[in-house]
Amino acid sequence: MKLTKQQKKDLSRQMAELLRRSSNFYFTQFQGLKFVELAELRKKLRPAACRYQVVRNSVLGHALKDAGITGASDDLLQGPVGLVTGPGADPIAAAKALASFAKEFPKLRFRSGYIDGAWVSAADCLRLSALGTRPELLGLLVGALYSALAQVAGVAQAPMRDLALVLKALQEKKGSEATAA
Repeated sequence: MKLTKQQKKDLSRQMAELLRRSSNFYFTQFQGLKFVELAELRKKLRPAACRYQVVRNSVLGHALKDAGITGASDDLLQGPVGLVTGPGADPIAAAKALASFAKEFPKLRFRSGYIDGAWVSAADCLRLSALGTRPELLGLLVGALYSALAQVAGVAQAPMRDLALVLKALQEKKGSEATAA
């Protein structure tokens, strides 16, 4: 579908606003995927509060400039580009969804990512997908902190417990001596 120059400018402004609101987004290569498969990818990204869209390179290039995002590699806007955005979304959840879909459909590949103001490579995006999600990582942290506190509490209670066991053993010994006599 041909777009007029004004429509492209409007799309670019909307895209720039979306990129400003998103603290993280991923660029993918999707060439060879069917429409049905892309619809399935969109469905997988929905729980992660992310959106997948195919964007014209010229519109995306202007949107990146308008959003004040610099440092993109030159080959990023070569060929078809799929963009995953998620305003306020967990970057790991989106990367996990993309990576699991890419295992099923190898034609989808990471090209690059922009996470919290820094560009990351495709390999870094894959490594990021191997991490746990934010709730999982917070759960691990809480578990580690609880374990450390429980160990400290156990060590602090040990002298009292040992004293109680010694007194109980002494009482039983005296009780057995009294019954024997």
